[in-house]
Amino acid sequence: MSTVPTLPGITSKMMDTSRLKTHVLFSGSDDGKPVLFIHGNASSSTYWEEIMLKLPSGFRGIAPDLRGYGDTEDKLIDATRGMGDWVDDLLALLDALKLDKVHAVGHSMGGTIVLGLVAGAAERILSATLVNPGSPYGFGGSKGVDGKPCYDDFAGSGGGVVNPDFPKLIAAGDRSSDNPQASPRVVMNSFYWKPPFKPAREEDLLSSLMTEKIGEQKYPGDFVASPNWPNVAPGKFGPINALSPKYVGDSVERFVNASPKPHVLWIRGDSDMIVSDNSFFDFGTLGKLGYVPGWPGEEVYPPQPMVGQMRNVLEQYKANGGSFEEVVIADTGHTPYIEKPEEFMALFGKVLE
Repeated sequence: MSTVPTLPGITSKMMDTSRLKTHVLFSGSDDGKPVLFIHGNASSSTYWEEIMLKLPSGFRGIAPDLRGYGDTEDKLIDATRGMGDWVDDLLALLDALKLDKVHAVGHSMGGTIVLGLVAGAAERILSATLVNPGSPYGFGGSKGVDGKPCYDDFAGSGGGVVNPDFPKLIAAGDRSSDNPQASPRVVMNSFYWKPPFKPAREEDLLSSLMTEKIGEQKYPGDFVASPNWPNVAPGKFGPINALSPKYVGDSVERFVNASPKPHVLWIRGDSDMIVSDNSFFDFGTLGKLGYVPGWPGEEVYPPQPMVGQMRNVLEQYKANGGSFEEVVIADTGHTPYIEKPEEFMALFGKVLE
């Protein structure tokens, strides 16, 4: 069923839901307590397999391929709904599986989706684990810990900020290391984990990365010209537009005021260069370093304080009666659960208990 080989102990199924045909990986017994694993951008459910197999007995791992990724039915993402399409897809999957409540775990973009699940359906979430999550205010185009937009049109976020060579090489199935800026293999090994680490399943994880659906309305998505630096503003389709603060930021208030309030575990790698207060994928950082000409300066367009924004929102959540724990895993990059799975499971296992 899965186009990427799976580990022994993992089952692959296509599930019919009320919204779309969803490809899902499962581990553990069907009657185990459900743990929903949500992958990030440029990956798929494959990334969670090792952790799914490490779940304590009595738990069932459930890892879908999100809309736009993996072997799930290819339907467009309406970016103007922020995380909405994915949240509704996942709730439809839980309904199809006849599950009332789950522990939810999300990596990177998947962490932003978990925030959306709590914002929209907190009563169905037993616990929320965020692994190197994107900022609650979205990716790019905002400043300060309160997520104020750098410009009214949210320039510097959305589909236009992606290096166009990267999706082209994904679409071409390029497994080489020929392009030091955009080869999927180079990007993965440079940024998904902290070099010189390389996972045992490097080839399968690369195959998983390359299952992302490519196209102007898919990845990287559409964009519009802007008079504001860096001269691109978000369009209306695809995952990177969905992550724009133009569409995702309004869910912060709903998350902070969610009821009930599941406990939040926030785990991040100390050497993450994708989600950080100086992300190498953020125009504020790239402009400040001189990689993108015309940077309007620190006051107008500083590096986005992604970690600071996350902490600020979780502090508000706590002030409103919620609880959270922040844990940093040393010597890891953007994907600590792949780099140090035992250390990750020691933390995550306590939440499941």
